Amino acid sequence: MSADKTKSPDYKTLTPTSKNGGPNSHDLPSLKPRTAKPSLNPYDQNLQDTQTPHSQNLTSPYHPNPKSIPSETVSTSAAKETIRTDIFVSPEKSAPAPVEASPAPVDVPYAERQKRDREEKKAEKDRQLLSADTWLTRNGHTFSYLGLYCFSILVLFRPYELVSSLSFLSATAFYFALATLLIYIPTQLATEGNLTAFPTEVKAILALTLLALVTMPIAKDPPTAWATFNDTFIKAVLMFVVMVNVLRTRRRLMGLMWLSLSMAFILSYQALDLFMKGELKAEGYRVEVEIGGMFGNPNDMSLHLVTMIPLAICLGIASKSRIMRLVYWAMGGLFIAANFVTYSRGGFLGLVAAAAVMVWKLGRKNRLNVSLVSITIGVLVTLLAPGNYGMRILSIFGLAPDEVGSRDQRRELLERSIVVTLRNPWGIGIGNFPIVGIHNLVTHNAYTQVSSEIGVLGLLAYVVFMVSPFRKLGAIERILFAREEHDWFYYMSIGLQASIVAYMVSSFFVAVAYNWFIYYLIAYAVAFRRIYLIERGEKEIEVAPLKNMFGWNAAQNNG
Repeated sequence: MSADKTKSPDYKTLTPTSKNGGPNSHDLPSLKPRTAKPSLNPYDQNLQDTQTPHSQNLTSPYHPNPKSIPSETVSTSAAKETIRTDIFVSPEKSAPAPVEASPAPVDVPYAERQKRDREEKKAEKDRQLLSADTWLTRNGHTFSYLGLYCFSILVLFRPYELVSSLSFLSATAFYFALATLLIYIPTQLATEGNLTAFPTEVKAILALTLLALVTMPIAKDPPTAWATFNDTFIKAVLMFVVMVNVLRTRRRLMGLMWLSLSMAFILSYQALDLFMKGELKAEGYRVEVEIGGMFGNPNDMSLHLVTMIPLAICLGIASKSRIMRLVYWAMGGLFIAANFVTYSRGGFLGLVAAAAVMVWKLGRKNRLNVSLVSITIGVLVTLLAPGNYGMRILSIFGLAPDEVGSRDQRRELLERSIVVTLRNPWGIGIGNFPIVGIHNLVTHNAYTQVSSEIGVLGLLAYVVFMVSPFRKLGAIERILFAREEHDWFYYMSIGLQASIVAYMVSSFFVAVAYNWFIYYLIAYAVAFRRIYLIERGEKEIEVAPLKNMFGWNAAQNNG
C-alpha cells in the first residue's frame, strides 16, 4: 500500500474540530464525505456525515437528541466494525428547532404525597359509594304524593286533637294510607316495573320487618307482638317505602319537609307559651303540649325538635333570599328555646351532638376557633337557661342530684334490656319487653328496644338503616367541598347528617325505634340523595315502559 493512499481521508479518523472541519469551523462545505455504502437517511442531501467518538460533547445546539442518533454498520473485506455516526446540520441550511429539556419533577414531600393519596382514595371511595344506587329519571306518582301529603298531615299535626269539631278524622289516617298504597302500587309498576327501588336503606328496613315477623311465633306474648307490629311499625315501614319512591323532585321533598318544620314550629310555640304561663304538667317542672300521639311525651317532642334544628339552620344558610334566611334562622332559634323547656337530657345531648357536627363541617377552614367559640356559647346558654335546667343537665354526669330519680330507673332498664338481649339473641317478640322489664316499662333506649325484642340481627339492620344514609350524605358533602360548590345540596347534606346524628344520640334515651321520627328523616335523606344524583347528572338511568318488559311492543312489531 502506498504512502499516499494511507493519508487518504477515507482512512483518516476525523475529529470534528475547528481545525479539521468540525461544527466550529467556518468552512463546513469544504469537508469531503467519506466513501461508504449509500445512506438511507432522507436528510442526506442537507446533512454532513462524520465519525464521532463516544466522548464527544453532545450538548451542541446542532446536535440532535442523543436518543435519536442512528447506528450504522460498515462492512470491510478484513472485518466487520460497528461505527456510530453523528449527524449535524449545516448552519446554512434550515434545521429543526432544538428540543427543550422537560422541567425537572417537583420534589413533593413524603407527607404531602401520602395526604394526596389518602384524599384520592377517599374521593374514589365516595364516588363508588354513591354509584351503588340505581335511580330512574322518570317523573310520576303525582297522586301518590298527594295521598302521602294528606296522610302526613294527619300523622304529624293530628288536627282532630287540636280542633274538637274535626274528631271524625281520628280514624281517617288508616284510610288515607290505604288509598295512597292503592294508587302507589300500580303507578310504581307502570313507571318502573317494580314495587320499589332497593337502596341500602330499603333493604335494611325490609330485613328488620322480616325479622319482626319471623320472631313473632317465639314471642313471649304473640298477640302483643302482632298488635305492636300492626299498630305503628308496619305503617311506618310502608310509608317509608312510598316516600323513597315518590319524593323524586326537590319541590316534593321540600313540601314534605316543610310539614315537619311547621309541626316543630307549632310544638315550640305551644311549649314556650305553656312555660311562660307556668303550666308545667309533666313531673311538675316540664311542659307537655296538647298534641298527643308521637309528641305526647316531652322527651319525644324534644327528639323531633333536635332533628329539625339542623335542617332549619342549614336551609337558612343555603337560602338566597334574605327574608327566608331570617325565617329559617328564627325557626331554628325557636326550636332551641323550646328544647330547653322540655328539660329533656336526651334532647340536650342530641342538640350538642348536632351542633358538633355542624361546627366541624361548616367551620372546617377554621375549626379550632369556631369550636372554641361554640363551646363557650353552649356553656353560657346552658348555665343561663331558666329554672334549674343547668342542674338537670349536670345530673347526667352525677354532678347534681336527680330529684325525680329517673336516672337510676333508666340505668336499671338499660341493664335489664342488655341482659334480655344476651339471653335471647333472637329476640322475645316486638313490643314484648315490658312483660319481662321493670314495672311494665319500655326500655327507654331505641337500640336495646330492638335488640331485646327483634334480636341482634334486628339491631344490625336498624343501625345499617341509619348509618348508610349518613355515610352517603358525607360523600356528597366531601365531593361538593372539593369542587368548592357551596350550594343548597352542600348545606342540606350537612344538615341531614347533623339531624341523623341528633336522632342517634337522643334515641339512646327513648324507645322510639318503631315510631315515625326516624322513618321520615331517613326518607328525606334517601330522597335528597336521589335528587342530587339525577339533577347533577351523576347517575341517570332510563327504563323502557312496562309494556316493553312483557314483550307487548315486540308482539306489535311482529304483527
